[in-house]
Amino acid sequence: MVKNSPLLEYLLDQLSPLGGISSRVMFGGHALFGHGLMVGFVDNETLYLKADDTNRPAFEREGMRPFTYATKRGKRIALGYWEAPPAVLEEPEELQRWVMDAASAAKRSHQAKTPRTSVRKSGPKTRTAAVRPKK
Repeated sequence: MVKNSPLLEYLLDQLSPLGGISSRVMFGGHALFGHGLMVGFVDNETLYLKADDTNRPAFEREGMRPFTYATKRGKRIALGYWEAPPAVLEEPEELQRWVMDAASAAKRSHQAKTPRTSVRKSGPKTRTAAVRPKK
């Protein structure tokens, strides 16, 4: 059972000016959503935000690391979520900016995964002949 998170309550309050921010229990922690896309999560009272090639350098400059977990075989797996710098949590405008950057990363990720519909070229349709068993 997931406990209440004082950090999550604080985040929801500080991020309310952005609109569209919500949370739900997920993976034993609390997922943070911005307009339906997962932008981060709180695990053990630590905020992790979505990162990609565009915003990851900001996390690296701050000396932050990605969220990782161990598989049953002991291998460490890194996800696309990085720990938010502690100073960001103390400044509402900075927090909002980092969360908006995470939302942009989530949107880019979502767009990359969404299959695009292709337009079928006109032309003769091909048919495959049925194979008849030999008598």
